[in-house]
Amino acid sequence: MKFINHCLPLITLMILGSCDIKKNEVSVSLKNSYKDDFYIGTALSASQIEEKDAKEDSLICKQFNAITAENIMKSMFIHPEKNKYDFTLTDKFVAFGEKNKMFIHGHTLIWHSQLAPWMEKIKDSTEMKAFMKDHITTIVSKYKGRINSWDVVNEALNEDGTLRLSVFLNTAGENYLIDAFKLAAAADPKVDLYYNDYNLEEPAKREGVIRLVKKIKAAGGKIDGVGSQGHWKLNSPSLEEIEKSILAYSALGVKVAFTELDITVLPNPWDLKGADVNQNFEGNPKMNPYPKTLPDSIQTKLAQRYADIFKLFLKHKDKISRVTFWGVHDGQSWLNDWPIKGRTNYPLLFDTKLQPKKAYDSVMELKEVKQ
Repeated sequence: MKFINHCLPLITLMILGSCDIKKNEVSVSLKNSYKDDFYIGTALSASQIEEKDAKEDSLICKQFNAITAENIMKSMFIHPEKNKYDFTLTDKFVAFGEKNKMFIHGHTLIWHSQLAPWMEKIKDSTEMKAFMKDHITTIVSKYKGRINSWDVVNEALNEDGTLRLSVFLNTAGENYLIDAFKLAAAADPKVDLYYNDYNLEEPAKREGVIRLVKKIKAAGGKIDGVGSQGHWKLNSPSLEEIEKSILAYSALGVKVAFTELDITVLPNPWDLKGADVNQNFEGNPKMNPYPKTLPDSIQTKLAQRYADIFKLFLKHKDKISRVTFWGVHDGQSWLNDWPIKGRTNYPLLFDTKLQPKKAYDSVMELKEVKQ
């Protein structure tokens, strides 16, 4: 990971929406500051993949050296009908990464959510196994040698570490996970294969991941890493539990990636003690406390939280392969509409105007680089 890839702010290049390398230019950026530690990635929306905004394109090229498709590679988009694949945007996504010499991560092959409607109607193990073989083999083979790693299975566990009920589990049984990893490895033996999920710092779910990885390996499956999404809050999970998870997964002989990092600064209705979680929180000002701007006091808390997290990442950089933010800037974040529509959240390092926040400075200062 010692390559350098700069984005030049030349008018002609911005119009073309492309990045370039200029000899002897030193760029102050996340990817350059952490180039000897781990990849710094971001999730790209469809419009960013199509390079529709020159300023966003420039920021992506300058700051990040790894990319994940936020939505367009999920089953409902890439395989909308049984005998129809749509690779239009995925081709552009991979071409974007190749053009800019980025690490390209595929997201995701098997996931219970955002399935095409026809997939939900699969009724038995024979049909499910045929679907999985066709789906995984077709997609992974198409990008063999071009996509660097895959989320093979996404979010297959409940919070207690047991397997989530899904169309895959119901029709094919628990060995569908082993089958998925074996199929992906057969389609591209050299690509890194990950299990990806959220709340992997919680002890019960962590134990579930450990059991899952051991089972895949014992059955002869290839699994190279665990992807911890990192949808976190200002005060939780604790750094101690995050560290325990890094150590536990690394002890399995796999890489650890933080794949969808963002930090919400807003209250979660499910955290309210004694409240009726079925009530309508939309329009409740307590649930949207910062509709216009984030106060300096919260900016400072967010910056400190990111600094503490990245300090921990650096401590264990030998175990961590990649840290990817789930979005480029605050305006893009899915947290603006979840779990309540119409809220304004501020979970990333760049604001809606693409300007670096205090949180960006705090992450950069850990590497003794000043903006």
